[in-house]
Amino acid sequence: MSASAEEMVAPINFYRPDYHIKTPDMRSPEYVQMSTAAAITLGLVPGTMHRTACTHCLNLLVTYPEGCRANCSYCGLARHREESRDYADRNFIRVDWPTAKYDEVIERVKNHADGGQFERMCISMITHPNSDADTVELLERWVAEVNHIPVSILSNPTTMSYEDLQLLRDKGADIFTVALDAVTPEIFERTRGKSVESPHSWDKYWQAIEWAAEIFGPEKFGAHLICGMGETEEEILQVCQRIRDLGGHNHMFAFFPEEGSLMEDWNPVPRDQWRRVQLGRFVIDYAGGRIDDMKFNADGQVVDFGLPQSEVDELIASGKPFQTSGCPGKSDEEVSACNRPYGDSSPTDILSFPFALNSTDVGFVQRQMAGEDVGTFDFDADEAEDEKSA
Repeated sequence: MSASAEEMVAPINFYRPDYHIKTPDMRSPEYVQMSTAAAITLGLVPGTMHRTACTHCLNLLVTYPEGCRANCSYCGLARHREESRDYADRNFIRVDWPTAKYDEVIERVKNHADGGQFERMCISMITHPNSDADTVELLERWVAEVNHIPVSILSNPTTMSYEDLQLLRDKGADIFTVALDAVTPEIFERTRGKSVESPHSWDKYWQAIEWAAEIFGPEKFGAHLICGMGETEEEILQVCQRIRDLGGHNHMFAFFPEEGSLMEDWNPVPRDQWRRVQLGRFVIDYAGGRIDDMKFNADGQVVDFGLPQSEVDELIASGKPFQTSGCPGKSDEEVSACNRPYGDSSPTDILSFPFALNSTDVGFVQRQMAGEDVGTFDFDADEAEDEKSA
């Protein structure tokens, strides 16, 4: 008896998004998606990244042909993109997410294909009936086989109970994060709730954050926040303070419109607004400052960070507030292992720096904070370097 056509299909170990062919049937826990930066670091995809050799966090995403069942208006994985792209072909935070067998990922990390660069692994959940159980299975395997690299969970509170968080902690998760994203109830409803036929709830997300504070404890949980979706600087920093008062940290993203999303025509966050929010977040999370001591104008913009100007100047000169914020690595708790290269901007106009800033970078940031319409790439210096090399 001959094998069926389906049985004769060769197994797929790695898949790069290709809009010209039918997407293979790949699902977790056998398969996971990973960021392009992680795929480059593991040697699965050729390429280099501007001014950074790698990412220090292996960002993985559970995957199913049916995709995420939520419909967040700014997200590349949203349900409303089904008509234009199969799930495994959709870009997310500006980059493609190739798919690989989880066995292959684990073996490559065990064989040091990353050159020892990974300081953290993150499993990102989506809104899908199997996401909770598959995340636990992925976590268990990782802890059993690659236990020298700690694991963060980027959760989906909509489908989770208190006991689910306890189980993840007991199975070895190091940090638990919640992608709150929208920082007011009104913006949350407009972008993630019933208004866009999505199942998420502001109250449920805050419940998960409070559970995480209790179950995982101080410094072991955090929230993702997106700057530039209609909130004021004061509103987003109020949320930062609330998270910090619970014992957590804030992982900040700049709004950058995702092509094909319901918000694709929105403008990116203004640079000066973004830089002030980055600095304010750092003051609250790491410099001992509080929003109570900050001052805001009638438009909710920060006009005083609540610290002596000499300390503010020192923080700006260090460049740290403007680096990508996220779960920490091994060397510096103030610097994220999850550096997400160019996940919210282009290499010529960097909003979240995936590397330590030099004095030129800091100069661009200072000019942006002063309201100048400049990017972060010195074209004159680059041309001079090209002429020197020639």
